[in-house]
Amino acid sequence: MKPTRRVGQIFNSVSHVIAALSNPRYERRMTDPDACDFLVGNPQEMPLEGYVSALQKQIPPKNKDWFGYKMNEEEPRRILAENLSISRGARFKPEDIFLTTGAFSGLAVSLYCLLEPGDEVIFISPPWFFYEALILMAGGVPKRVKCDPITFDLDLEAIESAITAKTKAILINSPNNPTGRIYPEKTLKELGDVLSRASRRNSSPIVLISDEAYSRIVYDGVKFISPVQFYSHSFLIYTYGKTLLTPGQRIGYIALSPDFPEPEPIRQAIMLTQVALGYAFPNAVLQYAIADLEKLSIDIEHLQQKRDKMFNALNEMGYQVHKPEGTFYLLPKSPIEDDVAFVDTLTDQHVYCLPGKVVEMPGYFRISLTANGAMIDRSLPIFKNMLERVTS
Repeated sequence: MKPTRRVGQIFNSVSHVIAALSNPRYERRMTDPDACDFLVGNPQEMPLEGYVSALQKQIPPKNKDWFGYKMNEEEPRRILAENLSISRGARFKPEDIFLTTGAFSGLAVSLYCLLEPGDEVIFISPPWFFYEALILMAGGVPKRVKCDPITFDLDLEAIESAITAKTKAILINSPNNPTGRIYPEKTLKELGDVLSRASRRNSSPIVLISDEAYSRIVYDGVKFISPVQFYSHSFLIYTYGKTLLTPGQRIGYIALSPDFPEPEPIRQAIMLTQVALGYAFPNAVLQYAIADLEKLSIDIEHLQQKRDKMFNALNEMGYQVHKPEGTFYLLPKSPIEDDVAFVDTLTDQHVYCLPGKVVEMPGYFRISLTANGAMIDRSLPIFKNMLERVTS
């Protein structure tokens, strides 16, 4: 029995990711005592004590329904609406907050409730691995638009040119994984204007889906500006897996723009989609803990110190590397054209990085700064030695 055509399309869109992440060479890092693990954004140190205590506090049941079915519970929605209203400077309503099993689930729910078969969704390249797969799974047609190759900023002209009568949504990720770019206010205002003009031309709103997974991981005092502030037909997607570095504990949310026109039908659609997609609501304990989770974060100052140490060292060695404004990734240029081959040479020396090809940046490689300090210290002489070896 063959899989469906759609599953075949999805497999083709992620085959390079699956091949990379299931590579036996990379799997060795899990038991390699000398591993310098920069592969993905997994924790390399023990979790925050406050995170553990926040969950422990909510485990003892307070009533018979404590572990019963949960949907979008009233109290966490209220807390999130209040906090979002402060951080975004606009009044979010509790009824416009939808608790999800992380941003992955939030994106899937958003696309499923918005798309009809054949609707087009624009996304920016380089992207997070699974945008194309999620669009295909929801019956949409992915439309890739490359960012500016120098600044990694949005190419507004290219976005406007990519919009057609079939365009239903655009997916924006800021701070961007893998480039670390935070899109500036001027660009986002102009993007809102582009989408407003196109929506009027199409006689149908184009929805902006803003993936803000890294919005609290920003450096050098740069202020994160949400695209949602400049366009009313917007979904804001967030996850706690990045800020708390707990990607295996899945909780996040969708928030409708406070100015979303006639929101009631879309509220109902989101909730029904959450149910139909396999009950895409976070577990009870995670929802109860939301007030404490909102107050927690990994040490951003320490993360910036790791960014600066890696950036300065690689730059001094002779690598071409862009300094990210946010996220926990660096994206150096590979010193040889074949980034996969270069990453393989690093792997042989116990340094595990992600080839740029996997994130649609051939000729680059990605370093996750979630590695611990000892890994960084061990890796730097290896990075230097490998550069000298391939360029001599």
